[in-house]
Amino acid sequence: MLTHAHGDHARPGSAAYLAAAPGLDLLRHRLPKARIEGVPYGESRRVGEVDLSFHPAGHVLGSAQVRIEHRGEVWVVSGDYKRQADPTCAPFEPVRCHTFITEATFALPIYRWTETAAVAAQVAAWWRENAEAGRASVLCAYSLGKAQRLLAALAPHVEGRTIRTHGAIEDINEIYRRSGVQLPPTRRIDPQSSGSFAGDLMIAPPAAFGSLWMRRIGRAQSGFASGWMLLPDRVRRSSFDRGFVVSDHADWGDLLRTIEETGAERVLTTHGYAAALARFLAERGGEAGMLETKVGRESSERAESSAQLRLPLPERPVAVEAREVAGVASWLFDECCEVVGNFAETVALLAQAGGKRGRPEEPC
Repeated sequence: MLTHAHGDHARPGSAAYLAAAPGLDLLRHRLPKARIEGVPYGESRRVGEVDLSFHPAGHVLGSAQVRIEHRGEVWVVSGDYKRQADPTCAPFEPVRCHTFITEATFALPIYRWTETAAVAAQVAAWWRENAEAGRASVLCAYSLGKAQRLLAALAPHVEGRTIRTHGAIEDINEIYRRSGVQLPPTRRIDPQSSGSFAGDLMIAPPAAFGSLWMRRIGRAQSGFASGWMLLPDRVRRSSFDRGFVVSDHADWGDLLRTIEETGAERVLTTHGYAAALARFLAERGGEAGMLETKVGRESSERAESSAQLRLPLPERPVAVEAREVAGVASWLFDECCEVVGNFAETVALLAQAGGKRGRPEEPC
């Protein structure tokens, strides 16, 4: 069973696959030799001794949660998901269950997303500044999902301006358009072309950054659209001129909201900050644990390795006060501080996150 067409989920090697029908064309593009059957959202299918169905996950076109029922016991595997509005795919639908397996890619309270329209306005302003300076704007974004979401969000800013796309992105754009998704006009970039692209916005996958293709563009500024760009140190250490914070994964608040809406008696976390989310849920009185996967083990090993180098946070009054103002448990504040890499920036991010909540919440 496949949740969506990203390469870390849709892998070759199985004799046959089941997936949500809206993602079928993307999966066949990614796994051209595979035998894949599409099942409409919500339609139940008997597989062995369980009843299985797919439900929208809001991550990318055709992404799905998998609901599995056996003798009245219901488990739901979330796959990757987001809760922000996105016109390029079906919105996430909470599914009631006894056990919920959730991703935890951004499961720390520093991660709170800005509305996509506001990020699109930032990109449009950057594009305009570069055009006025006689430069091209090269925006790197994942070719499946992120690029199309950004294109849709940029539609109000496109009139009279040219958007060019790398071939890997334009191939996916064509599948989205055939599926009925409205995207603004784009021009496929000829990899052999050269000349002036001043004033144009060019969208490319991160792998193209620094390549021969990129060097042919001439004068340009570069940007990267990712949830990881929320971290100031990530932006500073990257080779990009600008970072734009947009993610196709749920942020901290939406993870907690989703878990509550499932009504699950037990939650298993996986990927990303799975251990932190499981501990947080357990401390609130829920039954929770971390589900080890290959990616999960790798994340744990990295965390364990970095823990050996971890410096204790200062216990001066300012540190204690910062934890209290942030409204997070001491261990969770320390976890955030380790990720951010800077005490003052951690406090600032948590303060911003508090402002985005817009209402008091139970302390983390």
